[in-house]
Amino acid sequence: MKFIVRLLVTAAVAYGLSMMLKPHIFIDSYATALIFVLVLGLLNAIIKPILVILTLPITVVTLGLFLLVINVLMVILADKFVDGIHIGGFLWAFIFGILLSFLSSTLTSLLGSDK
Repeated sequence: MKFIVRLLVTAAVAYGLSMMLKPHIFIDSYATALIFVLVLGLLNAIIKPILVILTLPITVVTLGLFLLVINVLMVILADKFVDGIHIGGFLWAFIFGILLSFLSSTLTSLLGSDK
């Protein structure tokens, strides 16, 4: 049940961010946002750990800041896999990824605090 709530909240945040960042981030519907979040979750579960291990030396040298680049690459890769979404470049993928992570985590923790 937590997975479904987190998925729906993250999709809503992604769709809302696309409305706020309209010319640079475009998601055509909530269903597309839901598919985007599923694909992003799969990429984060499968490909991201491999990239983290392969880029461990540069991550250590940059004191972990290179993990932000990996997050941006995951957002851009998910954009390429899902039709109906357009992200206008690396900087906008960075902004979108940071905001998506922060807002979805905050909202999920607020919704999940009722036990």
